[in-house]
Amino acid sequence: MVEIERKFLLADKLKNFKHRDNTWKEHVIKSIDIHQGYIYSAKNKVVRVRTYGDHAYLTIKAPQKDTKFTSYEYEYEIPLEDATEMLENLAEKPTINKTRHFIIHDKLEWIVDEFFGNNAGLILAEVELESEQEQINIPTWAGQEVTGDPNYFNSNLKERAK
Repeated sequence: MVEIERKFLLADKLKNFKHRDNTWKEHVIKSIDIHQGYIYSAKNKVVRVRTYGDHAYLTIKAPQKDTKFTSYEYEYEIPLEDATEMLENLAEKPTINKTRHFIIHDKLEWIVDEFFGNNAGLILAEVELESEQEQINIPTWAGQEVTGDPNYFNSNLKERAK
């Protein structure tokens, strides 16, 4: 399975960046709290465990060669108790806490992640695409594009906030 996504920066306390348009908040249709950690993270591969509500997932991700924003992604639902133990005992520290907001813009689902804990003040928006060539109407509330910037890979956020 592949994931094709573009990512945009809305706010970053550590880099003194705050996009002026916060109207994304007016368009949120649903929000969930997420706790995630990385059991393994290297430059090109990650194994992530994530919980939200009473659901938990184990995900393996790696970039697809010779592409701009396409990754292989394999995600499997696992027992919540197992995920909680993995986050406590196996995940690299610190783990990541965020609220994920869902928005529909121009018939596409956009996700805005608002980070807390060590990454408080960071807000990222992303949209998944059908192909890298897909043309999208970028909303006015989407800030600077950071697709491919390793500073904004979730797997690197534990390092940048130390």
